[in-house]
Amino acid sequence: MLTPAFDLSQDPDFLTIAIRVPHARVSEFDVYFQGADFKFYAKPYFLRLTLPGRIVENGSEQGSYDADKGIFTIQLPKETPGQHFEGLNMLTALLAPRKSRTAKPLVEEIGASEVSEEGVEDDDEEFDWEIEQSPYEEVSESALNPKGYYGFGGLRSGVFQRLQDEFSDVIDIKDPDFTPAAERRQKRLAAELAKFDPDHYLADFFEDEAVEQVLKYNPWWTNTYSEMMAFLGKSQEQENHAVLVSFSEEEKYQLRKFVHKSYLLDKRAHRQVHYSLVDILLAYCYETRVNEGEKNVESAWNIRKLSATLCWFETWTNVHEVLVSFGRRVLCYPLYRHFKLVMEACRDTRKILQLGKSAVLKCLLDIHRIFQESDPAYILNDLYISDYCVWIQKAKSKKLAALAEALKEVSLTKAQLGLELEELETAALLVQEEEATAKASLSASGQRTPSSSSEAGDSEGSDSSTAPETADSDSDSEPEGLTGGEPEGVGSLQDPFLSESSTLLVDGGGARGASAVLRPDVHQREPLASPQAVGGAGPLIEELGEQLQTAVQLCEPEGAAASRRVQAGTAGRLQRAL
Repeated sequence: MLTPAFDLSQDPDFLTIAIRVPHARVSEFDVYFQGADFKFYAKPYFLRLTLPGRIVENGSEQGSYDADKGIFTIQLPKETPGQHFEGLNMLTALLAPRKSRTAKPLVEEIGASEVSEEGVEDDDEEFDWEIEQSPYEEVSESALNPKGYYGFGGLRSGVFQRLQDEFSDVIDIKDPDFTPAAERRQKRLAAELAKFDPDHYLADFFEDEAVEQVLKYNPWWTNTYSEMMAFLGKSQEQENHAVLVSFSEEEKYQLRKFVHKSYLLDKRAHRQVHYSLVDILLAYCYETRVNEGEKNVESAWNIRKLSATLCWFETWTNVHEVLVSFGRRVLCYPLYRHFKLVMEACRDTRKILQLGKSAVLKCLLDIHRIFQESDPAYILNDLYISDYCVWIQKAKSKKLAALAEALKEVSLTKAQLGLELEELETAALLVQEEEATAKASLSASGQRTPSSSSEAGDSEGSDSSTAPETADSDSDSEPEGLTGGEPEGVGSLQDPFLSESSTLLVDGGGARGASAVLRPDVHQREPLASPQAVGGAGPLIEELGEQLQTAVQLCEPEGAAASRRVQAGTAGRLQRAL
């Protein structure tokens, strides 16, 4: 027999069931309904549903068949008109046999007052999420039972004894089957501290344009949450907001494929299931936001890496521990490492929980699909996600709302993450201020330097303008006129090009006479050299004059005519000195 695709809807008086049975023998079909039971048969399809409310046969029931689409539509009256049937989109729970909802476990511990089945748990029991638990202080547990438990509700063990090598890339913990919970936490904290990169964190802290863009994205639950709040403002019937969350055909197909299970959880395991659910949803919200709803090859890595439940098989004692772990991992592993993303993911998770189990189930189905398409990560579906998809369909909406309220009341600060974030930010801001001050002082000195350079240029221009007159007067003077106007001509040649040329000549020749002639700081009335020194250095002075002429011609960009006159006068004086 094949289970057909089906969909349920309701109005105040009727429950409508649409069943898709293509290629069925419509001439032969049977429909049976009574109380909470509904059965449909049309070869080769068979559908049995356990409804969340009671229906009655009173003559007002209707049925139709669309031959083009192959869909049977059956409209059944409610036993109590106006009653709202909750959980009509929880297809896995509807497909479960009725006896599985109330059946006692085959093995039950006598006298275990804390053990109760999820389906028969008392709705009126207060669920205090802030009670401090201390499972990690129970040293006797690890001593008496060396095995490590993990998976949904801590119900699995021994899975990785044979598969450690194959799934070493999926989880960070080594040998989880023989690692107790306390040791897992110590190793996880040490690994996070080793992975934390202050440079990466500060880069995202100061250059947060990409982070701000990510924060502006609105995932699907944002608009749905706004619609719910507007709806609650008009109506006090909170259970009706479940209709705001709808499932696609692919998601409905996923739900039909799940095998219904009953979970025997004590109170401690029950709390662990809820806390781990928050941890997984936080990682999913971060992944959805940073990729703006698009899936990529890193999606599975992001979810399992940010969730210590999936990556380290971590267990929790309160909501605050979950938030601290998630915050640390966001600042250690993914591409965007910013504290604002941590807080935004917390707000997103709270909205999903307030929307009810339909929204939570929709997120879990998306996670299941992501892991199923990732080769090494599919094992996490078997350990956690598939069980969550089945369990959440029977979870109490009241407890999800209480969990959302607990998440709202818990505060998280940077200091609580234990990564010295505030100290890093303070030190970085001080360095930034010092750099800004240094740049300002450097800019101010740079503004003063051009002004002094311009003044020097003006003085050089005035000297070069008087140079031709000096050269003419020197050419008409006596051969022995090395004392009057001649020092002015020498002083006019003291530009950067001449100084460089004279330095090279003095260093290359090593002659004391040349140094005496071209020394730039010669006093106006001081003789340049004695006659003996000039006579002994005659060839060197001639060579100096030729190189000086070449240097002036090559190096002076402007005022070429005036420079040539100065050069001619200087060369003439050097020849007369011979």
